[in-house]
Amino acid sequence: MKRVLVIHGPNINLTGTREQNVYGEINYEEINNIIKREASKLDIAVKIQQTNSEGEIINFIHSAQNNFDAIIINPAAYTHYSYAIMDAIGAVQIPAIEVHLSNIHSREEFRRKSVIASKCIGQISGFGPYSYVLALNAIKLLENSMEG
Repeated sequence: MKRVLVIHGPNINLTGTREQNVYGEINYEEINNIIKREASKLDIAVKIQQTNSEGEIINFIHSAQNNFDAIIINPAAYTHYSYAIMDAIGAVQIPAIEVHLSNIHSREEFRRKSVIASKCIGQISGFGPYSYVLALNAIKLLENSMEG
């Protein structure tokens, strides 16, 4: 069974009430329930963590080494400038997928740049909580393609 660490960054805990026109009406708890249901269907064990702190995100990434097979990370606003998170992802050498609830490429200019993406195997954005579902399916597809 694949083990996946899901990391939610700053303000993700406020989804459902924060800027619903951008992030949707589904709240944080339901996003996590959607992730857990999909992971169960795919026979993937998930651990979900959220923090508003850049240092904690880095610690979560470091703790994944030797404990998880993949990382799904929504670095939120840290996406655009956290070289420290980028370096942490590169250091642990665990496949990581960057996800976003909103389509960062259709938003303000500064949100269109991701410094994290260069260390990730892929980026999924714009599908609300289903960005996480797509990332889980990508991990499963990659696992199956390596077995075959």
